[in-house]
Amino acid sequence: MSIQKALVIRLSGIGLGLAGLWLVWSQAQRPPLTMEKVTDNLYVIIGNGGNVAAMPTPEGVLLVDDKFAADAPEILAKVKTISDKPIRYILNTHQHPDHTGGNEPMLAASAEIIIHKNARANMVAGKMPGLPRITFSDETQVFLGGKEVLAKHVGRGHTNGDAVVYFPSERVLHTGDLFVNGGAPFIDYSAGGSIVEWDKTLERVLDFDFDTVIPGHGPVAKKADLVKWRQTLAALRAHAKSACAGGATDALKRMNLDELGMKPSPLFERSIPGLCQEMAQ
Repeated sequence: MSIQKALVIRLSGIGLGLAGLWLVWSQAQRPPLTMEKVTDNLYVIIGNGGNVAAMPTPEGVLLVDDKFAADAPEILAKVKTISDKPIRYILNTHQHPDHTGGNEPMLAASAEIIIHKNARANMVAGKMPGLPRITFSDETQVFLGGKEVLAKHVGRGHTNGDAVVYFPSERVLHTGDLFVNGGAPFIDYSAGGSIVEWDKTLERVLDFDFDTVIPGHGPVAKKADLVKWRQTLAALRAHAKSACAGGATDALKRMNLDELGMKPSPLFERSIPGLCQEMAQ
């Protein structure tokens, strides 16, 4: 069965009535996804969730992440513009639904999905759909159409199951939400995240030999941007230690994110209680 046919069958089962009306409304409200060429052999699909990397090969297509479930048809359409081959593998960088929401329809379309064991455990705990069938503990490699792709868990940060995905032939690294280009971090303490370990994790990430970075969110960047992000997180940790000493209630105001070049976000604000608790340990 083709991926497109399987997705149509899967999505047609969503239901009618209000559920169907809500899907049509929500799709109409968001801007369309865009696709950019990163290298001659690698693309990124941007918008409405985490950045999706797409590598076409003669044997099929490999993706990194798959946004929300409602984005699956549009992701498929974008992939069809660069390859007539099926999507064979998807590497999830972590468990959040803006990166794994498309797992369920993609699994139904015969794609194989791979994720770090901690991230899958987080999906199980959250009763999330689209559980991958394959996990890894340290690193895993996928070889497809003469291309090698490496997924590696290098430590805690955004969650306890973050993986970076390395494309050695392209000298490109997909960081998932370990790097968010243009925003404040979300430390998901419910999933084992850590501001204390995050910049140290990125220090190990920087050992990879790469030039270009696909962040979890935001525009494609360079290695120097990731270096700066790591330094900013280290500075944020220092600010948080001082700010949290006065209690979590007004800690955000005391952090002075403007000085760090960051704008607060609702997700970052949700991190504050856990952040202050971690600072107190």
